[in-house]
Amino acid sequence: MLDRTQPDSSLNAEDATRGVPAHSDKGKPAAPGWRPLNWLKRAGQFFFALSFSSLTRRIVSLNLAGLVALVASILYLSQFRAGLIDARAQSLLVQAEIIAGAIAASATVQTNAITIDPDRLLDLKPGETYGGSDEYSPLDFPINPERVAPVLRTLISPTKTRARIYDPNGSLLLDSRNLENVLRYDLPPPSAEKPNIVERGMTAVRTWLNRGDLPLYRELGPENGNGYSEVADALQGQKRSMVRVNSRGEVIVSVAVPVLRSRAIHGALMLSTQGDDIDQMVTAERLAILKVGGVAAAVMIMLSLLLASTIAGPVRRLADSAERVRRRIKTRVEIPDFTRRRDEIGHLSGALRDMTSALYSRIEAIEMFAADVAHELKNPLTSLRSAVETLPLARNENSRARLLEVIEHDVKRLDRLISDISDASRLDAELQRQDAIPVDLKRLLTTLTSVANETKLGHDVAVEARFEGRGPTDSFSVPGHDSRLGQVVSNLLSNAQSFSERGSKVRLTCRRVRAEIEIVVDDDGPGIREDALERIFERFYTDRPHQGFGQNSGLGLSISKQIVDAHGGRIWAENRAGPPDADGTPTVAGARFVVRLPAL
Repeated sequence: MLDRTQPDSSLNAEDATRGVPAHSDKGKPAAPGWRPLNWLKRAGQFFFALSFSSLTRRIVSLNLAGLVALVASILYLSQFRAGLIDARAQSLLVQAEIIAGAIAASATVQTNAITIDPDRLLDLKPGETYGGSDEYSPLDFPINPERVAPVLRTLISPTKTRARIYDPNGSLLLDSRNLENVLRYDLPPPSAEKPNIVERGMTAVRTWLNRGDLPLYRELGPENGNGYSEVADALQGQKRSMVRVNSRGEVIVSVAVPVLRSRAIHGALMLSTQGDDIDQMVTAERLAILKVGGVAAAVMIMLSLLLASTIAGPVRRLADSAERVRRRIKTRVEIPDFTRRRDEIGHLSGALRDMTSALYSRIEAIEMFAADVAHELKNPLTSLRSAVETLPLARNENSRARLLEVIEHDVKRLDRLISDISDASRLDAELQRQDAIPVDLKRLLTTLTSVANETKLGHDVAVEARFEGRGPTDSFSVPGHDSRLGQVVSNLLSNAQSFSERGSKVRLTCRRVRAEIEIVVDDDGPGIREDALERIFERFYTDRPHQGFGQNSGLGLSISKQIVDAHGGRIWAENRAGPPDADGTPTVAGARFVVRLPAL
């Protein structure tokens, strides 16, 4: 319900109260550096940028675009309808005041004494009256319908409104629908068909859209004018407007003003719109909104197709590639590269490419490892088979003893190979299952040095450890697995001891090099051939001319490199340069193994 009653006293009171603040804070100046809204805005922007990736923002934005368009259209239509009703009510109020002034003049003055010009009545302002002398004004003349009808017919004919005049008791005196030649309605014949289901459905939808919280309009009898609240207020001297909805869902705007003369209320004038007056304009706007909605739907479809092409297409290609990887595990299948995209699709593409590359590398490593194992096991097995087959043919005890030594040597070699192969095969799985923890290399290397000096592995070669840091409390910690790192250092120390001469020393140095910890193992042995500096880290490769064949499996340095790589470090071998000989040729002072690990 829209109440348009505007008494002057309330307007003056509202204007007076606008300049008076509810409370005054003159003694409390605002802090210049504290702006909560700005801080909240910045915090919201930071949270949005942190929590939502580009792909998420894209999906949210495209989905919100349609919702915003729909809400904006609804708000626009609601504002247009409300503004249209307000404008219509204001215009009816002005029109009613002019017609009420003309009615007051024509109803209380004799028509044969004063001539009423209807055209000049249209120029009257609200509150003004038109007529002759005021000699009859003190008298209370009732409104005469015969005198008012010509004036009302002339003023109402150009407009599409309905006018009703009530006496001070609320009884209907005159209705513009009953005036001759004013409005004519063609009623349907009695045999006309009833509205079909489509028309009834459209009427129900229109009623639901227009009704809201508006009251229902009903036609009251001629003796029940006070049943309209605006008429009852007009008979009390107040002008008022009302908005209702009829049974067909059409908006009815009505206004009522008192008919005054010399401050005496002679009746009330009620103007109301026709049923389809406002609804035709609202319907036209709804059709325009539907056109805009159609364009918006087309745009949303295009955006959805674009979104599908940027998300579903790449995901489908990645899925197809993953399926091909599963079916063709023997050959490499390239995963599509979308790493240029700065969103989840790009990250997924990079992760899948890295995963497949690691998978193929692991498969190739397993195949090569299996081939190397088969090759290394085949040699001692062949030797063992030959010795076993020859043993029954031995003619004397010496031959039989030599064959038994060969068999024992091959069995030990097989045992050593199987042990090293088992250790190498479970190394990756063990490193993947265990979590990296901080490892104190200073403590670890000190313990390994003590163990090596106590055992010396039968070579009588001492080990000397030195730590180069900025102070005695300098930390030499790395993330990793202490047992496996200890295995690397132990392999390097035993290898250096085995190549060193009796009475010499193996030097172990630990230092910090920028963001890494460097471990250096130096010996005074013959060094490493130039062509073998890289090959010594291969599986089953061994180069020990001073030892017999089959004394080493060739997996020690390979396992050490595998452990260092798993810790994100590097390992390499080089020769230490010695003083030149008599001919000026550079000499080799010994071998050097360097390990670098990322520091904490």
